[in-house]
Amino acid sequence: MDVLILGGTSFLGRHAAERFLKRGHTVSLFSRGETPNPFSGEVEHLLGDRDGGLSALENRKWDVVLDTSGYLPRVVGDSVELLSSAVEHYLFVSSVSAYGDLSKPLDEQAEVARLEEATEEIDGDTYGALKAECEEVVLGAMAGRATVVRPGLIVGPFDPTDRFTYWPSRVASGGTILAPDKAEHPVQLIDARDLANWIVDLLERRVSGTFN
Repeated sequence: MDVLILGGTSFLGRHAAERFLKRGHTVSLFSRGETPNPFSGEVEHLLGDRDGGLSALENRKWDVVLDTSGYLPRVVGDSVELLSSAVEHYLFVSSVSAYGDLSKPLDEQAEVARLEEATEEIDGDTYGALKAECEEVVLGAMAGRATVVRPGLIVGPFDPTDRFTYWPSRVASGGTILAPDKAEHPVQLIDARDLANWIVDLLERRVSGTFN
């Protein structure tokens, strides 16, 4: 396949690109170039900005696109509009935060979060609802040719946040540890390498739909 990845190579995009290459696919990366490219000579690097700088994507064709960097419906809409006739299938990486109520077990039919008023300010209160709106943009424009993936806490090599790796490192250092919540509260993790493998599987098979 000819694959386009919208996003840099800091974390999930890096693992996905690596797995596409290992399976013999051709990869183009579209990003602002702020993250060092570990695949120099192996992938095509297209420089641009999703917010108003998509010219590098014009008059091109790919089999599939992997969108790891969509957070605002307007910006995602620009990408989808340009690529809807240029790709066969579009996979959007959303988030479990897209759901409106995270206090109970979720399936893909659960209600998604909604913004109380229109905004492009991304914070803890708006992130999930904005992701949900991005999903709707993709699914609406690419009907029957789109996949939405809603991962939970993504962890693994090259994670820039340290939000998970802090804990095993801190526990290993010993001593009294200040815990964030009740010990019986579950946290579900997914390794970025497993997520990348699954994403490649979905795109190779052109599986449509929304998946936790």
